[in-house]
Amino acid sequence: MALYSDHPTVTVSVEVDASPADLWPLISDISLPARFSEEFQGATWTEPHTGPSLGARFTGTNHHPAIGEWTVPCSVAVYEPERAFGWDPGGPHAPFTKWRFTLEPDGSTTTLTFSAQMGFGPSGLTPAIEAMPDREEQIVERRLGEWRTNMTATIEGIKELAEA
Repeated sequence: MALYSDHPTVTVSVEVDASPADLWPLISDISLPARFSEEFQGATWTEPHTGPSLGARFTGTNHHPAIGEWTVPCSVAVYEPERAFGWDPGGPHAPFTKWRFTLEPDGSTTTLTFSAQMGFGPSGLTPAIEAMPDREEQIVERRLGEWRTNMTATIEGIKELAEA
């Protein structure tokens, strides 16, 4: 069990019968995970940005039954074509989580990894942890489990699209 301040991480991976070049347009599409996630609803680029690049900003929309709907500003923090794509909700100066896709080629297949790390600043968990500090580890573990479920669905969906 982890505390929020420990920066707990969820990492999921899948082997995909596709090249990094085939996977890159999928992992760098900021709205694609909305097709597979129960929580993430989509994203739009924030002007003047119209596509992925290092430092580009976008607004993500999420929905959770216990919290409702919310939007969050994000910035692209990792942009290495055909290798890694990642963003920081909260922006470059005040991220509260870090989300990353990485691609590792292995012969004719590629390992697609999706990771998320929490605990860099106040987030939606903060009010719950403050209200029930004795249950912090349970709150964090439950949230990590929700992330894991949606992240697994996302990489499995990307695998299906890439292999179709």
